[in-house]
Amino acid sequence: MLSNIQDLQQLNYKDTLKIQQDLREQIALNKSDDSLIIVEHDHVYTLGKNANPNNILNGNCEVVQTDRGGDVTYHGPGQLVIYPIFNLKKKNIGVKSYVQKIEKIIQLTLDDFNIDSHVPFKETGVWTNNKKIASIGIHVSRGVTMHGLAINVTTDLSYFDHIISCGIQGVEMTSIEKELGKKIPMNDIKTAVVKYFNQQF
Repeated sequence: MLSNIQDLQQLNYKDTLKIQQDLREQIALNKSDDSLIIVEHDHVYTLGKNANPNNILNGNCEVVQTDRGGDVTYHGPGQLVIYPIFNLKKKNIGVKSYVQKIEKIIQLTLDDFNIDSHVPFKETGVWTNNKKIASIGIHVSRGVTMHGLAINVTTDLSYFDHIISCGIQGVEMTSIEKELGKKIPMNDIKTAVVKYFNQQF
């Protein structure tokens, strides 16, 4: 059972990044337990460490370079972002298994709301009906994870029109609201995600 869960509500990306970095340091030094950060961000495009900046077609909001894996993505209100700051060495989990557990958590959460999903063999993230509904991008240093996952709940998907999302040409993004044709309270999604994090880890 995760003992340290921080729901930051809505906070800008850079301030949240600083919280992640501080927590990672504490966990790496065995001064803190594994932590889960829950947040919605202000509008921002973030670039992975090996991202192609040309995949931002129209910079209509803040752009932040990061050290996570993956290419470019969008974060904003209505998107649930989860940052697990975990010591994988203590959990005896490899990076590949960790990512698979994250994928499973997203799929189980979507299943709770009657959305069938899958993880494509050649692509990242979680998809439904050939559209991407959740993204994953992580970084591991000294065995401790940073960054994480983003699930489109009631996200304004028009912001994805200004980027080549995750560097995948022609990708179509979707959200829980769009797939179901109705809004699901964000707290309901948060509750499901936390439940499955506790189940998987």
